[in-house]
Amino acid sequence: MSALPATPATAAPAHPKDRAWPNRFATLGPAFFTELPGAGLPDPHWVARSDSCAELLGWPENWWQQHDALPVLSGNQAWPGMQPLASVYSGHQFGHWAGQLGDGRALLLGEIDSSAGPMEVQLKGAGRTPYSRMGDGRAVLRSSIREFLCSEAMHHLGAPTSRALCLTGSALPVRRERVETAAVVTRVAPSFIRFGHFEHFSQPGRTAELRQLADFVIKHHYPECAAAPQPVLALLEAVTRRTATMLAHWQSLGFCHGVMNTDNMSILGLTIDYGPFGFLDVFDPQHICNHSDEQGRYAFARQPQVAWWNLHALAQALVPLVGDGQGNDDDVAAIRAALEPFSSQFSSDMMALMRAKLGLSGSHDTDGALVDDWLRLLAANRADYTIAMRWLCDVPGTASESQPPPRLRDLFLDRDAFDAWLQRWRDRIALAPVSDTERQAAMRAANPKYILRNHLAQKAIDRAEAGDFSEVQRLLLVLSRPFDEQPEHDADAGFPPDWAQQLEVSCSS
Repeated sequence: MSALPATPATAAPAHPKDRAWPNRFATLGPAFFTELPGAGLPDPHWVARSDSCAELLGWPENWWQQHDALPVLSGNQAWPGMQPLASVYSGHQFGHWAGQLGDGRALLLGEIDSSAGPMEVQLKGAGRTPYSRMGDGRAVLRSSIREFLCSEAMHHLGAPTSRALCLTGSALPVRRERVETAAVVTRVAPSFIRFGHFEHFSQPGRTAELRQLADFVIKHHYPECAAAPQPVLALLEAVTRRTATMLAHWQSLGFCHGVMNTDNMSILGLTIDYGPFGFLDVFDPQHICNHSDEQGRYAFARQPQVAWWNLHALAQALVPLVGDGQGNDDDVAAIRAALEPFSSQFSSDMMALMRAKLGLSGSHDTDGALVDDWLRLLAANRADYTIAMRWLCDVPGTASESQPPPRLRDLFLDRDAFDAWLQRWRDRIALAPVSDTERQAAMRAANPKYILRNHLAQKAIDRAEAGDFSEVQRLLLVLSRPFDEQPEHDADAGFPPDWAQQLEVSCSS
């Protein structure tokens, strides 16, 4: 099946139970997955819903009021046409080969046509699968709230990401570091295929399945690669470029993923598997957001390098499909050439994003040094990254004795170093004939005022665990307009409280 049936533009949005639920991934065959129903949640209840994601899927506003929507999206039953399955994959975890992994607590329900093309709909936390290993197949409310909110927050920040449609909960007890309650997140993406899917089938004797998977991904997600002399190499280069773009967005936003294992890397260059993530408060390039990452492999500044390493693992998995499949010198050189664009793509995208954040029109030879020195200044003074970037938007392009120093200056202990950099910045923006009003508006559209800081998520979690889900939905609405002023929510854009420094997230988060 090459495409999903389109919904006529003039038709009223159909309820999801009345929509087609094809499953292209299922056409790959049983070597790639296991079909099974979800274990479901006893007595489920709604926790939160994303109207924005529902609109993407073309669902009516009252879709969740349908009597069977709650049990279906809690894993208790299925709508006609759904074919729940868990896929198998392998991967490297913290740099070590972990062998077979798979969807240990995720179920793909099927696909649905959307305004952005076919979208897979997946439940996370719906019970054990054959790939759960020693796990219980469950997700807890705490981690599910974090994933739900951050998936949607990253989308509205403009970063490539999976989406989250809704979150349901239950009183079912689940043990992590403590006993918590269960929840199910409904995730949405064009595909949840990972680097680890290719690593799984790169083992000896599985070349046929590996080629089948590559052909499937090219056909449905990278059709432009099909006409290339070597489509697999074209695929590798395309994935390399998309991954570099994703990493540029992460770094420009101060976003730490926390667990960049190859089984958590999307073949589409999307941010997936939100676990021990975190946004930087103070700008610390060595920040480690994952308490389980004892060696700091996934520290903020190392993320581009780790992505590069992961792409090499993907490339190694694809060797049997390149040339004669033996990895001779010519084929290795061709593979390296397909990986080579990562650095230039990342640098180009990162510079474009940072120019927008600093209000730099056009390009100039000194821009790279200006950006680097700004980041070094932030790090040396332990300035809050998001607040510093947002406050820079308010600084006038020319100094005036009648105006007080910008409040931004108070974030820096080394005032002389800040003053020197600010003068360089003003000299640079003076090269472009753009008014302060126009430049400041453009900068505000590139520098969010609101991000999902850990303490904001924790407040929503604390209230939800006490039975009040209103803060989750309120915070979702704030994060859906991250660049707007929203003065009624100014407290959400303030400096984190002292107690936020004690918050820890780990792989169970």
